[in-house]
Amino acid sequence: MQEPFEHQASTTQFILDNPRVLITSDPGTGKTRSVLDAFSQRKTKKLLVLAPLSILAASWGDDCDKFQPSLTYSIAYARNRADAFKEDVDIVITNHDAVKWLLKNKHYLDAFDTVCIDEFTAFKNKDSQRSKAMAKLIDHFEYRIAMSGTPNSNTILDIWHPALLVDDGQRLGKRFYGFRGSVCNPQFNGFANVWVDKPEAQDMVAAAIKDINVRYTLEDCIDMPEQSINTMYVDLPKKILDQYNILAEDSVLYTKTGTVNAIHAGAKVKKLLQLCTGAVYDDHGSPIMIHDERYQLVMDLVQGRNHSLVAFNWRHEREKLTELSDKLGIKYDFIDGTTPAKKRKDIVDRMQAGQLKVVFAHPQSAGHGLTLTRATSVIWASPTYNAEHYQQFNRRIYRAGQTKKTEVIQIASRNTWEPDVYKKLQDKLGRMEDLLEILNNLNQLKETA
Repeated sequence: MQEPFEHQASTTQFILDNPRVLITSDPGTGKTRSVLDAFSQRKTKKLLVLAPLSILAASWGDDCDKFQPSLTYSIAYARNRADAFKEDVDIVITNHDAVKWLLKNKHYLDAFDTVCIDEFTAFKNKDSQRSKAMAKLIDHFEYRIAMSGTPNSNTILDIWHPALLVDDGQRLGKRFYGFRGSVCNPQFNGFANVWVDKPEAQDMVAAAIKDINVRYTLEDCIDMPEQSINTMYVDLPKKILDQYNILAEDSVLYTKTGTVNAIHAGAKVKKLLQLCTGAVYDDHGSPIMIHDERYQLVMDLVQGRNHSLVAFNWRHEREKLTELSDKLGIKYDFIDGTTPAKKRKDIVDRMQAGQLKVVFAHPQSAGHGLTLTRATSVIWASPTYNAEHYQQFNRRIYRAGQTKKTEVIQIASRNTWEPDVYKKLQDKLGRMEDLLEILNNLNQLKETA
């Protein structure tokens, strides 16, 4: 078995030295192994892992088999949850929303003293059902670990509730509104007040959590090849651009096959972005196809590369891309919310073995845990508004095991809102990177103290 990297061993020791831990190391740095190694050394009772559904087997199960084969585990899906929790195993791996079921079946938790929340941003909304359920269950665990490589993808407020779950509010406070008032200012956007991070918010939070936080950047840990990010612009046909402008101005678009209404600003942005990608969806959820020019560009890029990962956001994108792949004789598969865990693992294995030229994937379904380092290109057929999904998806190819230069290609239509969406993504990532850089500097100071 491969020895852990130095940063993994250091993270393992940090977990052993601290009963409450936040791990904010970059995606791809091998956080899962550090948790498993620490648990194997300290094991008294069971470990509960809460993770995205897509990586229960593909990441946690595989890493258990690879790095801690002496540890036994069960994977609890909705269909077998009770049986999985009854098994005589060291670790139970289940999805985030299982906490709502556990709230009604608390007796299963008597066997556990350790919890690891993987991708803790799933619990950033204090008012969500899963967050409320987890808050009522957290006292069952003496040892608490929460980890994410994208801890505040939208605002500094995202980190408050995960931190509360870890340390009971000792560092960022027990009252959300008190925390919000200390790190944000209200700002009127023309419709209502929104809360904007104060300039010093990142430093305040980093200083508050530094004693329970461990962070390593991918580049600090591993000699990573270079990754470039480029935007390729396409021009919408005049007829389509005219329709785009009509929808932008009037919020109504009449086509040969139906009528599209966008009754408020959020819906309008969504419809306009859909229109850029070739279709809009009617009130019944059916796509009204308008044009498909950009998909040929995506496939030209795929054909010019050995192995690629293509992000799509809408069902019609997946259908057009797979249709073109069939016509061109390109070996492909796709991952979205309909892909079963077993097939997802098979797709990853086939890509890593070089049997697939491209994997088409929805960012939310393939944005965590999966290693696709055989690919060297990520192609965004259309932008996502979610900065966490954007960064995590790009990290599927830019992670430990990658030996070649990689590229991220963003496709955007000129004279539309698509370039603005990519810019907003970078703005959000800039704020997140500010906090991560501060945490990294504080971590280095701890090591040299």
